[in-house]
Amino acid sequence: MIPLSIFKELFDYHYWARDQQLKACASLSQEQFLKPLGNSFPSVRDTLAHMIIAEWAWLERWNGRTPEEAPSFEECTSVAAIAERWRATEEDMRSYLAGINLLKLGQKFTYSNSEGKQLTFELWQTLYHLLNHQSYHRGQVTTLLRQLGAQPPPVDFASAYLSGKR
Repeated sequence: MIPLSIFKELFDYHYWARDQQLKACASLSQEQFLKPLGNSFPSVRDTLAHMIIAEWAWLERWNGRTPEEAPSFEECTSVAAIAERWRATEEDMRSYLAGINLLKLGQKFTYSNSEGKQLTFELWQTLYHLLNHQSYHRGQVTTLLRQLGAQPPPVDFASAYLSGKR
């Protein structure tokens, strides 16, 4: 099992990487930000919104609720609006992480997925799953930025350490 201190460090890295990408996304015009590019999610905005929704959904589950209807992001037509929504989710995530301990990390966690199927994992496995999910989609954002002619920042773990900003 991964220690809680490492999870907190990985979430620090995750939010650092998010901030680096949001800075790069800020160079996009609104048209570029919303432009459908044929990815898993149509646009940069939609990919970022999906990442926020994933964090929201896992927080709902970890707090004993079944996520119902995901929040809408249609009104979030700017990077600033996405960043504001994500920072609110980050506050909730950090509060959740502050309230768990090593014992809880190893406990079984059962939830219903989006298809209504019940799944059981240890809590730490779901935390790791979320972090891996976010890393996957950060890679997609990097590709989308390149397709739009923007310069994506380095967001790998080593870059966070080298920058001293993790």
